[in-house]
Amino acid sequence: MIQGVKALGLETCMTLGMLKAEQAQALSEAGLDYYNHNLDTSEAFYGNIITTRRYQDRLDTLANVRAAGMKVCCGGILGLGESRTDRVSLLQTLACFPEHPESVPVNRLVRVEGTPLADAPELDPFEFIRTLAVARILMPASHLRLSAGRTEMNEQMQALCFMAGANSIFYGDRLLTTENPQAEADKALFAKLGLYPEPVEMLSDDDCETALMQRIESEQDKAFFYNAAESGR
Repeated sequence: MIQGVKALGLETCMTLGMLKAEQAQALSEAGLDYYNHNLDTSEAFYGNIITTRRYQDRLDTLANVRAAGMKVCCGGILGLGESRTDRVSLLQTLACFPEHPESVPVNRLVRVEGTPLADAPELDPFEFIRTLAVARILMPASHLRLSAGRTEMNEQMQALCFMAGANSIFYGDRLLTTENPQAEADKALFAKLGLYPEPVEMLSDDDCETALMQRIESEQDKAFFYNAAESGR
């Protein structure tokens, strides 16, 4: 899959949970560019949110990713009920890595009905914006990605987030488990604010299709490809 996506001229990023050193090395050898593994919150507050893994497990995974030569995508979620001290601690941990994460997603909690945090108090918008500003100061070269929660932000709040230092968004109509602003709405907002996408080299649609078909043909004899019509006989 990694090699197929890269054949289209795209960067690759995956999130697969905890990684051992040999797993990280295998992904790196396959050509994976970025590995996403968020810390979510501070080490002190972590146990209030997550009990299936230790904070150190996450740090170990990130160390394995970096040692394998991949770029790191690592951030957190604001509005979990944490204190300002916890938010500072999260940023301090990220900023004190031997190398800053190339990508730092900053999520605003989306309160989903039926989940334990459905009734969590809403984080003050200015507190969220201040946290972004501190992240930008601490990690000046990182892509600070305004991530989940944008559907509940008005245009004015998003504009202040960009002014505070956010320089990236997750683009598209849906994230893993929550909605995301419509693509056309993002284009309109960027036009209002005078923001322009970072230029990248992309293959044409025809070249993408050709590369994809070539990749499928080269892989079709491998075990994970099968003939569905033949399998029912």
